[in-house]
Amino acid sequence: MSSTDSVTSALVTNDATALGILAVVLGFVFYTSNSSHPFWKKFYTFVPALLMCYFLPSLLNTFNIIDGNTSQLYFVASRYLLPACLVLLILSVDLKAILSLGPKAIVMFLTGTVGIVIGGPIALLIVSAINPEILNVTGPDAVWRGMTTLAGSWIGGGANQAAMKEIYDVGGDIFSIMVTVDVIVANIWMAVLLFMASKAKQIDAKTGADTTALEALKDKVEKYHAENARIPSLSDLMMIVAIGFGVTGFAHIIADLLGPFFETNYPWTRDYSLTSKFFWLIVTVTTIGLILSFTRVRHIEAAGASKVASAFLYILVATIGLHMDVSKLADPDNLWYFAIGMIWMLVHASFMLIVAKLIKAPLFYMAVGSQANVGGAASAPVVAAAFHPALAPVGVLLAVLGYALGTYMAWICGQILQVVAS
Repeated sequence: MSSTDSVTSALVTNDATALGILAVVLGFVFYTSNSSHPFWKKFYTFVPALLMCYFLPSLLNTFNIIDGNTSQLYFVASRYLLPACLVLLILSVDLKAILSLGPKAIVMFLTGTVGIVIGGPIALLIVSAINPEILNVTGPDAVWRGMTTLAGSWIGGGANQAAMKEIYDVGGDIFSIMVTVDVIVANIWMAVLLFMASKAKQIDAKTGADTTALEALKDKVEKYHAENARIPSLSDLMMIVAIGFGVTGFAHIIADLLGPFFETNYPWTRDYSLTSKFFWLIVTVTTIGLILSFTRVRHIEAAGASKVASAFLYILVATIGLHMDVSKLADPDNLWYFAIGMIWMLVHASFMLIVAKLIKAPLFYMAVGSQANVGGAASAPVVAAAFHPALAPVGVLLAVLGYALGTYMAWICGQILQVVAS
């Protein structure tokens, strides 16, 4: 009865219409965020486009225009578009190119990843010691569950965040809070990195960092992308679709076999998500994507595989927004969640700065290694380009590596958070 009431109370009950509205919303955000009009330029200086992609759909749910709880759009996006998105993002990983950056770049990136994995539990320990009540909520809206989505976002990106939401059965209320914490805290840190980038020469001079390899890399990266990028043909686009959804279909077969297998024979593995079909779906597409990155298939990236993946990802982002209730953000108690986010980011930043000082890594490696974790492919190139436009692809390479590690490392972080919370 309640389900029927919720369906009839919403203004839009047809999912096809709802999808059309979400598509128009995304089109509006991307059009205005790329507009040269002074108002929009100033607006998006303060309000990230990604936040708008979450926020505007959440208003549709908050004001009961579309009921996110009864719509099937998120289910379709998370089961079909998300896996295809992950495959297309991960298959472009060029491990040789990443290794050519030298061990310091990889060390800084992995330091950032470890900082996120460790920082979450540390932040939860500190805040729960000050305010024990934050651990009182159990079930889907438990704080530790919400934090797993933050770990997924800050190690990989939106796709990994969505994966954690499903794997750990995260409730809509805590997720909506964590999305806001994610965007606000991550953008404050990005602003700090951009400021540091403007002082890169002075900082590198003081730390005694060797930037010779970095200068040589600028020329190599610029040359590679000039030679390989191309305008995609219809054949290219159909190959991208075939790879993304072909692997997704195969991964569903594997997930349908392994999930029930572990549930029947090893029920105790439920605590480690091994009985979850969605867990195996995500792990399978991530693994296949990594395998494909060692084959000629990876060259489909030159035709824009990651752009198609990003389109899938933003549709997913909008459907996630439909599950957010903005009115929940007005609760003063939510300030504790922002405290968790700030402490978490401070731990990550401290790890990065200390290790960068110890190994005398150029500021570029620290900044891009951090943003490749925290911001992903959407903002790591921005930070990289702040050093030199030719280095923007390096940010993408490291960010894509983050997509590959995000699911695994965020899952580990979630296991630690679960122990801390209990």
